[in-house]
Amino acid sequence: MPNSRIYRAAIWGVGVALAALLLALVYTLGYVTHGNQSTSAAANQPSTTPETSNGQVDFSTLDQILGIMQQQYFGRANLDPKSLYEAAIRGMLDSLKDTGTFYVDPTSNQLSVGPSGSFDGIGATVSKNGNNIVIVAPFAGSPAAQAGIKGGDIIDKVDGVSTQGWAVDQAVLKIRGPKGSTVTLTVKHTDGTSQDITVTRDAVHVDTVTTTPPGGTLKDASGNAVTNLAYMNIAQFSESTPAEVKKVAGDAESSGKKGLIIDMRINPGGLLQQTVDTPDEFLDSGVILSEVDRDGNQNVYRAQPGGVALRIPIVLLVDEFSASGAEVLTAALHDNGRAVVVGKKTFGKGTVNVSHPLKDGGALYVTIRRWLTPKGAQIDEVGITPDIAVTPGPLDPGSNQNNAPPPRRAIGHPETPSAIPPPAASTPVPATATP
Repeated sequence: MPNSRIYRAAIWGVGVALAALLLALVYTLGYVTHGNQSTSAAANQPSTTPETSNGQVDFSTLDQILGIMQQQYFGRANLDPKSLYEAAIRGMLDSLKDTGTFYVDPTSNQLSVGPSGSFDGIGATVSKNGNNIVIVAPFAGSPAAQAGIKGGDIIDKVDGVSTQGWAVDQAVLKIRGPKGSTVTLTVKHTDGTSQDITVTRDAVHVDTVTTTPPGGTLKDASGNAVTNLAYMNIAQFSESTPAEVKKVAGDAESSGKKGLIIDMRINPGGLLQQTVDTPDEFLDSGVILSEVDRDGNQNVYRAQPGGVALRIPIVLLVDEFSASGAEVLTAALHDNGRAVVVGKKTFGKGTVNVSHPLKDGGALYVTIRRWLTPKGAQIDEVGITPDIAVTPGPLDPGSNQNNAPPPRRAIGHPETPSAIPPPAASTPVPATATP
């Protein structure tokens, strides 16, 4: 009957429309697999947030994510829980956009030279050449030098274990050890002979101040040797730096040198008190730096009378990798009229940081204050513009540093027995290290 046909047609039309709508929803929302069931994406939206009622975040979601990845991820054979764990920490800290707050992984923490500027080991610089671990040079008077290890020696074995394919940091961790303990190195000398050398580890001091300029001697534009100027390079600020600077600066002034060149290119900073003590050798009065905490309270460091080099003219050499403590010294001497700054604009690291040892063997650096120059300028993310801009020559540090890591060492406090922070994970690993 007509009415039945009309009714069936209407039902059919509605059915087709509903089917089309359902198909559209499937393609729009998609389907996800949850366990052994299939459910729409719309139904998979979380019903709660990771934030609890007291404002604390529930970090168990990270464990949940790791568990799901280990069970279901297609490439789970390549999953490294340790790498994911460290990446989660770095991601959390990187969200702060603060270069002074960061995580140091346990291996990097072990490899670093502490704030004292010393470590227990054999005292040599090693590098990798092809598949070999090679001695670059032993430190003068170090256990390695006394045992007969020479630059160019290939370390074939450490305590009987082959080093073929080792990374530099792996070699350093195996060769370093407590003072008084021994390590046996099987070395191949440059003449082709092999030898087992047992070295007794000792405390090794790393000088932060050196007096040999790039190329070996100071020369003028005509290539003539310059003997009436003194030169010092400050590599970092450790516990021994003020005493090392005091000796070199005092000798320069007392010997009648016409000027002093202080080279702080690629100097990433160091300890706060030692950083403040260093410019005090060149100033008889004046502000060295001011600190401002998060509540706006200010602490001013002032020079004390009695520096050893108060009259000698000074030129400071800086570059884009001069940071933190290097910028403190630069600003202190420049703003007080004691130095001319030459080079490239500095990095711009103007925060004070403390480190906290962590249960995993790593360390956490945290920004606690910002510092200002004697004239009240902010350095963080700004840097210091030199009085005279120059680019490095072929013998200068930095001439091949286009891919050099940005400085990550912060101004620290002496009570924090922390390691020197490494570069960011995305930057090249240094080619040498010191076991």
